[in-house]
Amino acid sequence: MRRHRKVKIVATLGPASSDEAMIRKLFEAGADVFRLNMSHGSHDDHRARHATIRKIEADTGRPIAILADLQGPKLRVGQFESGPVDLANGQHFRFDLNDAKGDASRVQLPHPEIFAALQKGSELLVNDGKIRLRVEDHGKDFADCIVTAGGEISDRKGVNVPDVVLPLAALSQKDKADLEFACAMGVDWLALSFVQRAEDVEEAKKLARGRAAVLSKIEKPAAVRAFDSILAVSDGVMVARGDLGVELPMHAVPPIQKRLVRACRAAAKPVIVATQMLESMIENPIPTRAEVSDVATAIYEGTDAVMLSAESAAGDFPVEAVTTMDSVARSVESDPNYREMIEATRSAKRHSVADGIVTAAREIAETTDIAAICAFTQSGTTVSLVARERPRVPILAMTPVETVLRRLCLTWGTHCVMTPRLNRFKEAVVQSAQAARDAGFADETQQIVVMAGVPFNVPGTTNILRIAPCDERLIYSTDPE
Repeated sequence: MRRHRKVKIVATLGPASSDEAMIRKLFEAGADVFRLNMSHGSHDDHRARHATIRKIEADTGRPIAILADLQGPKLRVGQFESGPVDLANGQHFRFDLNDAKGDASRVQLPHPEIFAALQKGSELLVNDGKIRLRVEDHGKDFADCIVTAGGEISDRKGVNVPDVVLPLAALSQKDKADLEFACAMGVDWLALSFVQRAEDVEEAKKLARGRAAVLSKIEKPAAVRAFDSILAVSDGVMVARGDLGVELPMHAVPPIQKRLVRACRAAAKPVIVATQMLESMIENPIPTRAEVSDVATAIYEGTDAVMLSAESAAGDFPVEAVTTMDSVARSVESDPNYREMIEATRSAKRHSVADGIVTAAREIAETTDIAAICAFTQSGTTVSLVARERPRVPILAMTPVETVLRRLCLTWGTHCVMTPRLNRFKEAVVQSAQAARDAGFADETQQIVVMAGVPFNVPGTTNILRIAPCDERLIYSTDPE
């Protein structure tokens, strides 16, 4: 079940992809990570999908990562007395805390935190930004606005406040319950919505207690402004372009995407590019050329993973969507321009022995006849550093820690292999040679690079690099240790 590409594919599960047969087809088509969207479905639904994924994992002998995406606080207007209302450009309209049903002049906005943070001139966006209003006056329980982009407003439409940091925690009570449920169930990654500051991520990590890695969704302008501090405390990042495109001018999103992907790569932390990548495939078996170009652009930028949302969760062609992403990735990665772009954006900063060793491993692999880089890891850090280098050869992530093995399924270029706990470097060389042969990355005539740390089974001790043959007879004849 080796993949013939380096970038990973995240597929969201939902009504169109809940039974074992479909989830298995998605995995066989190329899905490396399955996303459970906690905004939809019950805990029983997610528990059943989790069990199905783990069964497929056991049947195939290949690790699969599971990502639980937390909903985050949802800001919505109240209800209207007589149905939807048309707002015209230049019209005055009020939001307030009054629980009376709305009309053509006002509606409830049951979020006092918004009123506390507003300033004159702030924008309120309704229904994914289709309706825009500018605040003219405000108090602790109201905001009087001018409609700058009109349209139809109706019950429970979502509200975005792009230009202020809201005094809201990223974790609602529902999110905390979902987080505990997901961690107890055994997911590998948690995606945190509504991140505005580093403290939001730290709270989630404190609640997770190491049971799952925490990935920050960058979907608000405040998160973009505070990105460096957010990245420092996050285990990974998702560039959630849908909400970013609502709260920021759409033309601002592509350069932000490029900057965030490069920053994540430099920090050796996985990054997912998400939202509307193959949106037309919800209803059509073939994507648009623009969508294919969008996926390709993210891969050229060096992202670790690309994600399907409604395409695989609720669409008519979930398997075709995964197959399309797989085909685009393989095509891009075979383009000589891809290697030029990846290598031109490689970070030159090196700070540790492990940094030096992974750089040497990549250079050796690219200047000699090396079939693969085999990296032993306890925490996943060594493999992440190797992936940061974006080597031309495959990366075999070797670990005896199951949770680390699954988390690394999200990392660029990794083929994850479960190993027993080892005590000698020679055992690591033998394990590496066997894994490279078994997965079809090398044969007995080829050589591999093996990286490990001595003493074994201690995180952060990467200090050995060896070029080794894949023929075990040569290993034993040349290495008496």
